Amino acid sequence: MATVLAFHAHPDDEVLMTGGTLARAAAEGHRVVIAVATDHMAAGPHTESPRLRELRASAEVLGAHRVVHLGYADSGHGPVLHPDPPGRTRFARADTEEAAERLAALLREEDADLLLGYDANGGYGHRDHVKVHQVARRAAELAGTPRLLEATMPRETIARTVRLIRVLRIPFRYDPEALRTAYSPRSAITHTLGVRRFARQKQAALAAHRSQVTGNGRLAPVMRTLIRLPAPLFGLLLGREWFAEVALRPAHRPPTAKQRAQ
Repeated sequence: MATVLAFHAHPDDEVLMTGGTLARAAAEGHRVVIAVATDHMAAGPHTESPRLRELRASAEVLGAHRVVHLGYADSGHGPVLHPDPPGRTRFARADTEEAAERLAALLREEDADLLLGYDANGGYGHRDHVKVHQVARRAAELAGTPRLLEATMPRETIARTVRLIRVLRIPFRYDPEALRTAYSPRSAITHTLGVRRFARQKQAALAAHRSQVTGNGRLAPVMRTLIRLPAPLFGLLLGREWFAEVALRPAHRPPTAKQRAQ
């Protein structure tokens, strides 16, 4: 059995980007670890964010075995990157090499066979998502992780999904111009996973992020609608997940505990 480590920017990203894949991996007997770079921008250095509690609830629904927070603060939206909160560094401002070493240490500890990161655009371009892309690539090199898959979506599919969202009258604020350059062209995608049979798990994991569902963020109306949909319709909308595999440079990887035991 393999160990899959999914690296995400924020709690709830693990569901939206890879929830079905993680549920499928866990159901097939693989060890699933979720690491997030940030918890919540308002949390202090010694205060656990409610977002992390929600993440653990989501991870339990998906069947994940471990959740790790790398210790950074959320960098927020918009053109202004605000000063770091007391005792914390906003992830977008973190030194890439230092952050990659934190993630690499976890990859080594878990003897991870597969790392999930984000594409070069960070999906829709959030500064923390772009940083995940950079840190994941470097961490895979440092740890000698055998495989790296970057979560993404085909741009062509996004256009169709937006049309379906309009038909269903799901409130969704978006920039059409930004969507045309978000995520990845279909030609870059190497893996498409059908995860519709895990739709109920993915939907329940999304509902575990109560602060996001009930809040006033720009995605809150979408999330509220998604968790109320009949599971078959939810699966129609979010029943596939896409990845682009990265050709990693060969690196020396010390024998893992599993290999030494053989």
